[in-house]
Amino acid sequence: MKSMTGFGKAAFLNDTYQIDVEIKSVNQRFLDIQLRMPKEVNPYEMAIRQLIKETLQRGRTEAYINIKQMGSSNKEVFIHWELIHQLLRDVQQELVEKYPEATFDPAQNINQLLNNSDYVEVTEKQESDENFGQIILDVVKKAVLKIDASRLAEGEKIQQVLATYSQDFIGLVNDLSGFVTVYEQDYRDKFEAKLNDWLGSQVEESRLLTELAILLEKGDIHEELDRLAIHVEKLQELLVQAEPVGRELDFLIQEMNREVNTIGSKSSSIEIKNIVVQMKTILEKIREQVQNVE
Repeated sequence: MKSMTGFGKAAFLNDTYQIDVEIKSVNQRFLDIQLRMPKEVNPYEMAIRQLIKETLQRGRTEAYINIKQMGSSNKEVFIHWELIHQLLRDVQQELVEKYPEATFDPAQNINQLLNNSDYVEVTEKQESDENFGQIILDVVKKAVLKIDASRLAEGEKIQQVLATYSQDFIGLVNDLSGFVTVYEQDYRDKFEAKLNDWLGSQVEESRLLTELAILLEKGDIHEELDRLAIHVEKLQELLVQAEPVGRELDFLIQEMNREVNTIGSKSSSIEIKNIVVQMKTILEKIREQVQNVE
C-alpha cells in the first residue's frame, strides 16, 4: 500500500552545470503532473512525464527542475553593433548640422553604451552536450524513486492504522451478531407477555408466531450482517495488496456504510443503535485515511 503524499529530490553536478530535481505529491483522484522547468528541458517533457507515470499512478504531482550553469566560461556576450553605429551616426550628424562648434567623441559614447543592456547582452552559452537529455532523465528517475519510497513508507503507516480500525470494526460486527440472537429471543418473550396481558388465554399460538414473524422480519438484519462479513473479508485482502487499492477501498467503505445505515434504520433496540454509532465512527475514520491511499 502506498500513500499519495510524498517527496523526493536528486541532483547532478559537473564542471558545466548543476541540475536539481524535486518532486512532491499530494492526494488527488487521478494522476495530475505539473512540471516547472527551464526552456532547455522542454524537448524532454514527454519522456519526463512517462518516467513519472511508470511509478506513480494517482495524486497531484509537482516536479521542479532547476539548472545552474557553472563558471563564467558559460557566459557569452552579444553586442548590437548595428544599433550602436546607427545611434552614433545619427547623433554625429545632428550635432554637425545644428551645433557645428560642438565636439563629438565616439569612444566616450561607446563606453556609455556598453553599459546599456539594450546594446550589450550577456546570456547563457547554449551547450551542445549530447548527453544532456539522458542526464536530465537520470536525475528525474532518481527523484521519482525517492518519492516512491517516501510514499511507500507513508503507506505502511496508513496500513497499520487501517488494520487497527478494521479489527475494531470486526469486533463490533461480532458483538452485533451475538447480540441479535439474544435480542430476538428477548423480543419474542416480551411480545408474548404483552399479548397475554392484553388478551389473556385467548391468544392462539399460531397467530402469535405469525405476528411475531412479521415484526421480526421487518427488523431482520441477518442479511446486512452477512454482507458486512463479506465486505470485512474483502477489506482485509485489500490492506495487504501491493498494487494501488485506494479507489476500491473508497467504494468498499461506501458499501459498508450503506449496510450499517440499513441496520440502524431497521432496529429499534438502543443497544443495536449504539453499536451502529460506533461502526459509523470507525468507518468515517477509515474513509479519511483511505482518501490518501494510492
